[in-house]
Amino acid sequence: MTPEDKSMLAVDFCGLQFDTPLVLLSGCVGFGEEYTRVKGFSNRDVGAVCLKGTTLEPRLGNAPHRIYETPMGMLNAIGLQNPGAHHVVDKILPTLDCGETRFIANISGSTVEEYAEVARIFDDSPIDAIEINISCPNVKAGGMAFGNDPEMSARVVEVVRSATTKPLITKLSPNQTDIAGNARRCIDAGTDAFAVINTLMGMAIDIEQRTPILGNNQGGLSGPAIKPVALLKVHQVYQVCRNHGIPIIGQGGITSAEDALEFIIAGASAVGIGTALFYDPLICPKINAGIVGYLKRHQMSEIAQLTGSLCLNEPPARPSCCGAD
Repeated sequence: MTPEDKSMLAVDFCGLQFDTPLVLLSGCVGFGEEYTRVKGFSNRDVGAVCLKGTTLEPRLGNAPHRIYETPMGMLNAIGLQNPGAHHVVDKILPTLDCGETRFIANISGSTVEEYAEVARIFDDSPIDAIEINISCPNVKAGGMAFGNDPEMSARVVEVVRSATTKPLITKLSPNQTDIAGNARRCIDAGTDAFAVINTLMGMAIDIEQRTPILGNNQGGLSGPAIKPVALLKVHQVYQVCRNHGIPIIGQGGITSAEDALEFIIAGASAVGIGTALFYDPLICPKINAGIVGYLKRHQMSEIAQLTGSLCLNEPPARPSCCGAD
């Protein structure tokens, strides 16, 4: 990659310099070490790595099956298996090469207080930013996901904001009525950025046993099947963010440079790569090359020129014979 290419791919995200717009998504690369064992993989091809979801105490996760392949993606119900925040900070982070790329912690909790405590633990660490997974169930509210209620979403952002000075990225769920309204509340509560979207909820059934295939009965659907939904949600959230200078990581089914470019045009400043890594661990340099080629063809010098450049179609004029219904 030439110096010119590198300059074109660079992104300023919440004051952090990303070498490329690509972010490896939480849950897809463990705690940042899994793909470094793949021959030919380099963290220098990505702008940031989002670490596996971390809770205050260690968690074993859900019973198997945890993964199920679908025709256009996969269902997962891992259940936030992780060794706990203190272990991640004390034992895992020191092994990461922070000179290669940016690292983002992904925090989860079953109470507002747990989110705040995990954020405090990561605040005193070399992590570059914190992503808040608000799709977790709130045990104090009967198991309803924080992210499906704007009031609860904003409350989580508020307490995490008070617990850390690091940039906050709120990961929004598509499983809600008004994602733009939720984003508005989270901005008021202090988020610095958004990741749009988290997985859609889905199910797979064993027709012989007549039971769910996943041990958790349901799981998160990711991959190309959710891309049209994700694109629309990025566009909707961008309408709220663009006047506030709030960047978005667009994600959901990106498997090519063309996919990534669609998300950027819809309003994303960076793009997340997840499910695609499972069948092509070396996909990132291919996507980078495709983005550079597009920018050159359209005589653009940086990705920021492309972000949010979507030109919507004008609705057709209604015939004069039509009523006001």
